Amino acid sequence: LTLPQFVQLMDNFVGEDISLPTVKRLTAFIKREFKQTEEEKIKQREKIHRISHVAQRKQLLEALFEKWDSKACGSLDLEEVIAVLSTFKGHKGKEALMKAKEELCSRYPQLSKVGKITPKAFQIFLELIASKFTGNEDETMDDLVSFLTTSVEQRHIKSLQSSARRKWLQDIQKAAETSGTNMEPVYKAVIKALYQDMEAHGDNKTISAYIALLEENQLSPEQGQVLLRYMACTADNAPYILNRVLHRDMKGISFAAIDQGKPIYVPRVQHHGNIHFWSSDHHEEEEKKGSLLVLPLHDAHWRVFGILGLDTLWDQSHTSIFLTHEITFYEGVCHAFSKAYHHICMREHVLQVAVTALDWLYPRTPSIHAVTIYLVEPDTEKNYTLCKMITTDNTGQKEIHRSPVVLLRGENLLREYLFKCTDSSEVTLTSIYGEHHIAVPLHDLSRQTLGIFDISIGEHKKLPPQEQKNLQKMLKMAQAACSEILQRFLEEREPTQVLEAEHVTNVRHAGILFHRFMLQELRECV
Repeated sequence: LTLPQFVQLMDNFVGEDISLPTVKRLTAFIKREFKQTEEEKIKQREKIHRISHVAQRKQLLEALFEKWDSKACGSLDLEEVIAVLSTFKGHKGKEALMKAKEELCSRYPQLSKVGKITPKAFQIFLELIASKFTGNEDETMDDLVSFLTTSVEQRHIKSLQSSARRKWLQDIQKAAETSGTNMEPVYKAVIKALYQDMEAHGDNKTISAYIALLEENQLSPEQGQVLLRYMACTADNAPYILNRVLHRDMKGISFAAIDQGKPIYVPRVQHHGNIHFWSSDHHEEEEKKGSLLVLPLHDAHWRVFGILGLDTLWDQSHTSIFLTHEITFYEGVCHAFSKAYHHICMREHVLQVAVTALDWLYPRTPSIHAVTIYLVEPDTEKNYTLCKMITTDNTGQKEIHRSPVVLLRGENLLREYLFKCTDSSEVTLTSIYGEHHIAVPLHDLSRQTLGIFDISIGEHKKLPPQEQKNLQKMLKMAQAACSEILQRFLEEREPTQVLEAEHVTNVRHAGILFHRFMLQELRECV
């Protein structure tokens, strides 16, 4: 237990009406009766050392990846990584490297096609290599990290250009982490990053940019099973392109970039012949000049889910082209946008699980007066805010807050129990003007608080036994479903599907997960 968890546990144990002398007697009892053998002390110290070592290594690997990724594109060239690793520990190292590469490509089938390695896959690759050596795996891993750090420091010098670009990419992720489930701030951050880079490193080119996402084509499947919908763009293109749809049977190179999974660059659009112009008639098309670049957007499994397009058609010089370092940065923007987009998708799915869980709970627990669902968002490096996302009244009627109400610590003293729940990541009980609340955390994969169910049971100090069981079952299934969602989004692996309905790839599928875990528990009980 951490200190906040221990305090919360004891607070729940003693309740609200306990006297100070009783608390003192309880404290004295615990101090007197608590015993720990020497063996338990050693195990505890070893566990703490192990956790600290793993956390330190993770930081080292992240720093190593960032230093190696000097162009801030969010991925490394797999063959370059292998070339550097091939000199580690001679012949034995090469054998370990080849076995690890085989396992890595088996785990990530798309690797051989795209030839790029993400931060997560990079860490797994090194762990696989270390596991192939005899002896202490931790020591081998430390040697490997030290070897790579030295190699990378000799090859790469951090530039002011990459520092500025990395900051702009981080702003995209920050926009996702602080906007509830709203994509607009993310789109704006992407466009801003592109403009900032063009002003700083783009030789004063005039660019247009747009983001289009793949959707199932339900209205006209004869034009292709999927379509591209333009979700965001620079201001100059908004009247022509925003919310427009591109079908596979229309002119353009976007679907070719999607099919190939690689950027397509057209330095002179007037010589290409297969460019789709949104803003002109046929006569004007022949006079269009400039460059066009279309980059595919990949998810964690290297599947394409959309495109980022840039062009210089509005540039008056008509000779502007995209340089290699710019294209590399735009790949970094694609990677940053993908992380941000899927972070918001993950939060939408978590909320959908919560909504489905409440739909199941309300008919079975009439004593519940209201439920409010909060998501935790970073504020500064050490502080956070709570965003009120969904409120439910005593009838089960839900209100989804498109513009979430933000709670700040210190400004909401009556809601301090929510911050205690977040800090400890444990259930917190309280009473506000006679109304009893149960605050229950939803955990992420490292048991940090991701969100909170704030459950009001009115004047009742506790729920009737059967309703309490129903509440506990709901919370258990909701947590299991959320953990499954987080693993899919954060661990970069294909999901395991149990029910036929789980093959649906939209937000509704997240709600089905809740019922899947409920069904699995029922099967185990039969």
